[in-house]
Amino acid sequence: MASSITVADEIEALKTTAKAAQTEAVMAIAFHETWKPTAYDKELHRRMGFSYATQAFQIVRLALRREMLLALIRIWDKNKQGQSLQITAVREKLRDKAVFNAIVDHWAGSASDLWTKDGMRKDLEPKRARIIELIQKYLEGGSGFSVVEGLRTLRHERLAHYQLEETKAEAATADTTDDEIEAFYEDTLEIVRLLLSLVWGDTFSLSGDVAGVYRHYAKFFWENVSGEQAEGPPANYRRMS
Repeated sequence: MASSITVADEIEALKTTAKAAQTEAVMAIAFHETWKPTAYDKELHRRMGFSYATQAFQIVRLALRREMLLALIRIWDKNKQGQSLQITAVREKLRDKAVFNAIVDHWAGSASDLWTKDGMRKDLEPKRARIIELIQKYLEGGSGFSVVEGLRTLRHERLAHYQLEETKAEAATADTTDDEIEAFYEDTLEIVRLLLSLVWGDTFSLSGDVAGVYRHYAKFFWENVSGEQAEGPPANYRRMS
């Protein structure tokens, strides 16, 4: 007979999930921040114009968006065998009072002072509640369920596989707006950030610190990209000495 799962096992599973989610989140950020100028930078669009180079630009733009969506939806994978990253399972673990109490005890250390544990609980409880709330938003019955379910269907039927017969992918995402995808992206980053803080004590911001780094990289890459019809060197060209 298999041994029962202990609270310690549950916490280790949370820590493993948090690190796996971090890997996928950082990948999604890298693709997303590199993609955004291709969608919203009007000056970049002007430089590309209707040139031959614009065709390759559109391919890169599509590939970046595709890979961002794949990385994002991997965080929300569903697998009954527990062999994939399942951020939805985090909700059930954090709703378990024994698991949360163990997390509080861990960060409170060996101190027996009741005030220390109460203070730690007051600090951690809002993070726990917010994670549960955001995950619930994208579960069945939540306001964002159609977004994640539509993207999951798109991944299954078009991005990761390609079904020859008519599929539900187009219908599932037909009404999904860029704003809804952006909200889903930001909410997912917030879940991962809070989970990393809760179980690992990490304090950096994915949507701030990490995104800022990749946004900086993207700025210097795209300002040097132009179609063959654009005149002159990039705006920030500096001759090497």
